Amino acid sequence: MDLECASQETVKQGLLARGWPPIKGFSKHVKTKVLEFFSLLIKLGQDDPRRVVHSLKAGLALTLVSLFYYYQPLYKSFGVSAMWAVITVVVVFEFSVGATLGKGVNRGLATLLAGGLAVGAHQLANLSGRIGEPIVLGIFVFLQAAVSTFVRFCPQIKARYDYGLLIFILTFSLISISGFRDDEVLELVHKRLLTVLIGGSTCVIISVLVFPVWAGQDLHNLIASNMEKLGIFLEGFGDEYFKMPEDGESEEDRPFLQGYKSVLDSKTIEDALANFARWEPRHGRFQFRHPWKQYLKIGALTRKCASRIESLNGHLYADIQAKREIRSKIQETCTTISMESGKALKELSMAIKTMVKPFAADIHIENSKSSVKNLDTLLKSGLWDDETDLLEVVPVATVASLLIDVVTCTAEIAESVNELATMLKFEVVEPTVSPEKPETGQPKIGIS
Repeated sequence: MDLECASQETVKQGLLARGWPPIKGFSKHVKTKVLEFFSLLIKLGQDDPRRVVHSLKAGLALTLVSLFYYYQPLYKSFGVSAMWAVITVVVVFEFSVGATLGKGVNRGLATLLAGGLAVGAHQLANLSGRIGEPIVLGIFVFLQAAVSTFVRFCPQIKARYDYGLLIFILTFSLISISGFRDDEVLELVHKRLLTVLIGGSTCVIISVLVFPVWAGQDLHNLIASNMEKLGIFLEGFGDEYFKMPEDGESEEDRPFLQGYKSVLDSKTIEDALANFARWEPRHGRFQFRHPWKQYLKIGALTRKCASRIESLNGHLYADIQAKREIRSKIQETCTTISMESGKALKELSMAIKTMVKPFAADIHIENSKSSVKNLDTLLKSGLWDDETDLLEVVPVATVASLLIDVVTCTAEIAESVNELATMLKFEVVEPTVSPEKPETGQPKIGIS
């Protein structure tokens, strides 16, 4: 018997020894994932503390409307319909004031309009008798759903009123169907509309009064920041391209050359912010009918410039590079073009941030245009002899062509910024020190 017990104990220990490592490994994996998740949450809060504030605001709004359930007198007035106030807060409360206000107005107007039409449809259906009533209601539900769904395909409607149309379809259908079994359809509409308005108003009031996040301000800062990123790249491009690359050096070693990449994918964010900004009331220096379309125009031109910069970045560490003696012939001129264009973009960025007219940017653009004329002369005079391999010249000529395009794009951006400055009456501050025209080392030709 003792031998048998000892044998069973040995078997148990063997099974435990074989089963413990997988359990331990799984526990360690779960612990690692949990720590990574909390690290991600901490990083999200550190990147933008407004996210933490928004979460607290959403909790506050939801708690306030929950009083319709917790407080007996309020619950007696609305009953189960109080749940619509809670649902409204959950779906309406957004990060920015504009997004919250847009959704709130859409939901309120859609509920009001759909409720009124549903009551009218219910009254017409009653005239057709008990047999014809469901048929008439079914026709109305079909027509409004079909028409509203088709209208949602319109780009202008979809951009600003898509959520409202969705709520219109839902509300009309729910009230029409409920009204067939419930004679108190007016009371149903009244409670639904009132709770939606209470929930939406709670969201808007908290969003506006408690640490508001303005979509217009975010768009304003984003457009300025994007231009600054392009300017930083261009200021450093000339020195990076014309110096001899070190062994093992890569683009990851130059983080200031990577900031422009976020500009290429900024269209979706800019469009969304502009749409939300149109709903916002006047705040600070941003009026109700602020020219947000002009911001989108500047953003489009900035992305156009960023696409040229993307091509320039590809030549920094390309496999085929021109000989140093060929690059040195246009080094000073190209460096000047890149530097002056970068300074112009940074000045334009600062002008938007401070809402001051960009006088210094115009001087930098003129300097870059003068260097472009010198570069054009060098390219026409020839940078190589008959024995030079064409593959060694093409990269240099391509870089020069891209820099010329960058100057053109910068000038277009400056023109759009000046238009914005005129629309908004930017403050006029004369520069105390005017930028000097650079010495390019090239002959002055026909500069007017």
